[in-house]
Amino acid sequence: MSSQDKFSAQRPDLESRSLAQKITDHEVRQPLGNPPDCVPVAPTVEVNLVRRRLLIGSAVVGLGGVAAAAIHDGELGGLPQTFRGAVPWQEGTADAPPGVSGSGYAFFTPQEVAFIEAAVGRLIPNDPVGPGAVEANVPFFLDRQLAGRFGHGDHSYLGGPWPKGTPEQGYQTRFRPSQLYRAAMAAIDKHVGANFGSAGFSKLAAEDQDKVLKGLEGGEINLDDGVDSKNFFAMLLQNTKEGYFSDPIYGGNKDMGAWKMIGFPGAHYDYKEWVPRHGERVPYPTVGFKGRPGWTET
Repeated sequence: MSSQDKFSAQRPDLESRSLAQKITDHEVRQPLGNPPDCVPVAPTVEVNLVRRRLLIGSAVVGLGGVAAAAIHDGELGGLPQTFRGAVPWQEGTADAPPGVSGSGYAFFTPQEVAFIEAAVGRLIPNDPVGPGAVEANVPFFLDRQLAGRFGHGDHSYLGGPWPKGTPEQGYQTRFRPSQLYRAAMAAIDKHVGANFGSAGFSKLAAEDQDKVLKGLEGGEINLDDGVDSKNFFAMLLQNTKEGYFSDPIYGGNKDMGAWKMIGFPGAHYDYKEWVPRHGERVPYPTVGFKGRPGWTET
């Protein structure tokens, strides 16, 4: 029996063990002698495995006495399982969408609200084709995201070092997203005051606002306080699009206006019959996770 066959034969046992135990096993295995019941581990992988342990260490410790069954796929990940022959479903094992509630702003200050509304209003302006970002409630979406786990960097590695990375490496900064937004908005207003003689970005004419945004996008504007203008613009644009097109349960896409604009019917249960019907308009009414007006009407 080859080592690969042995690995496959032992897989059910491996899948029943915790993630922390698996990583520990990998770290203590050395490529010396290659025991028959172990998969060879290249020496170059060792550093990455150690780093992975550091990344998840706090998450594993934080579980404490929480039962494994309470861990859902959306946060730390459920235990590995293998299913054959059918699609499994068990009530209560999926994470419920973390919808938002309330009104008003939890993160942005009044001055920051003015900045955000002006900025996203230029990124997606209101016109006869569809709602703008402000009309779609994108500022509220951003506020709730920055006040929550995303803003706190819940799923980001922020421990440094922080050399300037490549675009392919993703988020590379010491700032949590909420910190990046706050530092960037203040730095941009400072830049505007020094170069346009204005009290802030929100006070600029639309033409000058576009000029500033293009400068941020190209990395041509040097901001104070260690803020990379290009990185901030990329995050702002990405988050604006997310708020514009996400399900309304998250606070943006008010009245599903963005979905209606592009003809997307939303979170219907099944689109199987429409997969091969390219170019046809789906005649279903637009619906979100929480339903739609008239959802319960017969």
